[in-house]
Amino acid sequence: MKSIKGIVTSSKMKDTIVVTVHEYKLHKKYKKKYRSSNKFYAHDEGNKCKEGDTVTIYETRPLSKLKRWTTVKPEPKKTTNA
Repeated sequence: MKSIKGIVTSSKMKDTIVVTVHEYKLHKKYKKKYRSSNKFYAHDEGNKCKEGDTVTIYETRPLSKLKRWTTVKPEPKKTTNA
């Protein structure tokens, strides 16, 4: 079962969130790193996640036309005491 970590970019739909996953790739010819991103639609039972949360999504059976991922729970936010 695949799992991916990303940031919630939209939570406006009912029981669905949009998760953006950024990754760094290496250009084949020029050997320069560049950043690419993908958006995944994930099922969020009970609308627990909010925009800006970091979540781990897991691959599941197709739930709708675009949803192939589900969330277990959002990761706790790190607080820094400065």
